[in-house]
Amino acid sequence: MSKTEREKMLANEPYLAHDPELTAMTAIAQTLLHDFNTSLPSDRATRQNLMPQLLGKVGEDCTIMPPFFCDYGRHIFLGDRVFINYDCVILDCNTVHIGNNVLIAPKVQIYTAYHPTDPALRLTGVELAAPIAIGNNVWIGGGAIVCPGVTIGDNVAIGAGSVVTKDIPANVVAVGNPCRVIKTV
Repeated sequence: MSKTEREKMLANEPYLAHDPELTAMTAIAQTLLHDFNTSLPSDRATRQNLMPQLLGKVGEDCTIMPPFFCDYGRHIFLGDRVFINYDCVILDCNTVHIGNNVLIAPKVQIYTAYHPTDPALRLTGVELAAPIAIGNNVWIGGGAIVCPGVTIGDNVAIGAGSVVTKDIPANVVAVGNPCRVIKTV
């Protein structure tokens, strides 16, 4: 039996994003994001009620500051006490697992999605997506970019503006473009 485009997407295999199932999932997410992002600052209850409808899992005591943007939402899994600051983008074409006690600064971008480097293949509309995992007790500084397929270990601090292109081991501070370990903690 052949896989659906969503199954291919989640298996990090070439898939077509304009598939009707994926398009419908995006439409639902965009409606929920609209309600989330246009809620009044004083209406934390509305945002708290919308998060479980949008995301795959929301742990205890999580906060996402609007505006927040994602593709599907349901492929994002938050542990307990996650704080996501203003203007975060998570392209969740594959799974994004975020551990407990994670702080994500403003304008952080987390991208599971990527495209073929071969121009002829790219013109076919084929896309790819690799999962991202962020451990416990992680702090990701403002404007950092986390690229497809990356794992960030526990107790890590990622410096502002860093571009994380490869896995980062636990218990380190990593900075730069490309992001590299500068010290252990």
